[in-house]
Amino acid sequence: MSLFDDTVLVLKGCEDQTELCQIYLDHLAAHPDGLWKACGDGHITASALVVDPGRGRVLLTLHKKLRMWLQMGGHCEPEDATLAQAALREGTEESGIPGLSLLPGGPVRLDRHLTPCAWHLDVQYAAIAPPGAVEAISDESLDLRWFAYDEVGGVADDSVVRLLEATRARL
Repeated sequence: MSLFDDTVLVLKGCEDQTELCQIYLDHLAAHPDGLWKACGDGHITASALVVDPGRGRVLLTLHKKLRMWLQMGGHCEPEDATLAQAALREGTEESGIPGLSLLPGGPVRLDRHLTPCAWHLDVQYAAIAPPGAVEAISDESLDLRWFAYDEVGGVADDSVVRLLEATRARL
C-alpha cells in the first residue's frame, strides 16, 4: 500500500472532526501530489506530541522558522510507508529520543494552518516517551524543552493546547 492510500484510509477512519477530515480528503482527491511539500496548494503533514505521562509533561520544540513552541512534526518523505511512521519519524528526529511509541488509536487530532510554505493539513499523533528519555536538540529547532501540562497554555498556541487536551483524554 502506498503512503497516499494509507493516508486516505486513516482519514476515512476519522470519527472526530469530520468536516476538516473531508477537507483533507477533498484536497487529496484534487491533488495527487498533496502529500508532498512541492504541492503549493497545501500538503498533508504529520506531527507527534511527545508526552511523558508518568511525569505529567510534554516536550515542545521552539521551531527555527516559525519561532513558536510546537509539537514535533513536518513534511512527509518518500521513505515513509504510513502516515503514522511519518509522525513517529518526525517525533524521533526532532526530539532526539529513541524508542518513542505512538499512542494507540490513530491520530489524536487534525489541524489546518497556514505556514510560509503553504497550507499544512496536519495529522496529529501523540508519542509516549520511554522512561528516562533524554531529548537532544535538532538543527530544525532553536530550543527543546519539557513543560508541565499546565504550563503549555502559557507558551504555545491554541492548536497545541487542543492537541494536549485530546491526548490527555486518551491517556
